[in-house]
Amino acid sequence: MKILKNIGLFVLGIFLVCSKLNVYASEIDYGADVGWLSQLEAQGYSWQDENGNTRDVLDILSDHGITAIRLRVFVNPPSSFEWTKNDGTECILGYCNTTGLLYMAERAKNKGFDIMVDFHYSDHFADPEYQDIPEQWKDASYNELVTYVYDYTYYIMNQLAQNGIYPKWVQVGNEINSGILLPYGSSGNNFQQLAGLLNSGYDAVKAVSPSSKVVTHLANGQNNATFRWFFDNFLTEYNGKTDVIGMSYYPYWIGSSFENNIDDLADNLYDMADRYGKEVMVCEVGGVESDTNGTYELLQAAIDAVGSVPESKGIGIFYWEPEGNSQALPDGYILGTTTMTGNKNLKFTSALNAFKESYDK
Repeated sequence: MKILKNIGLFVLGIFLVCSKLNVYASEIDYGADVGWLSQLEAQGYSWQDENGNTRDVLDILSDHGITAIRLRVFVNPPSSFEWTKNDGTECILGYCNTTGLLYMAERAKNKGFDIMVDFHYSDHFADPEYQDIPEQWKDASYNELVTYVYDYTYYIMNQLAQNGIYPKWVQVGNEINSGILLPYGSSGNNFQQLAGLLNSGYDAVKAVSPSSKVVTHLANGQNNATFRWFFDNFLTEYNGKTDVIGMSYYPYWIGSSFENNIDDLADNLYDMADRYGKEVMVCEVGGVESDTNGTYELLQAAIDAVGSVPESKGIGIFYWEPEGNSQALPDGYILGTTTMTGNKNLKFTSALNAFKESYDK
């Protein structure tokens, strides 16, 4: 009887742990960054559901368990919405100026999605390699840039508010490991100025939409040392303001299978929540479009990592541009989740089922 009792207690314990994880999973937002979408649509691309019917891609994403849409905004992108990187790679930016943001935000709102707005504070993509000052701001001093960040952020937030849109989250900067508005906001050379710029954006967001959670977003979510260094400086040393710590996680760009570093991501999510008392999320994740099973397993593992953060502090995970396809993009980006089913017809792979299955728990 004692053995049976112990077995029963063990099973009960496993059940409670699993139930706890499922409670966390049900509270997570499952998101998609679709910044390329309107530009791809303008080029004639369409998306089919599992039955082969052409439908609004946002509806298809909803069918796959997506609950939130992430939209980026550039200050003054080229009128062609194309950009050539330093290595000669040509890419499209998406219609991500103010007008394009408002159009997509309204569209997402009308579909019932939560919304994340991602300020790049540049005329093109910002990431650890590129944090270029917008052309209109290039002659500004640091103090002027602090004002520009506030005024621009306030303007965009106010434009959204006038359309009844109050984003659930707002990123002040995108993958800002190296800082923003370089060289003035360099994390390596002048963290105090970086904190000042980020706090200016934070204050502008809250002035328009106090309920919006401000996200501070770094790349390489598997690298705990980088995150501790950055947030020890930002939060502890220089009194930075943020509500959520966000991270990107791309095993493909790391050059390793997710099995080799998913525990590092999970540990980092836990550590950021525990060390700083902040909510945490994966703002960007992606796997190779042709490796459907591998991407599905990657997403399941990343969802589990977010959902396992104690006290429900793991709040969301966003796939970056799942609607994309390497044949549709000039840079051949291969981390979408679609296949080409015909001339400019795309269909999502079963990799996205990881979101739906987690959402349905």
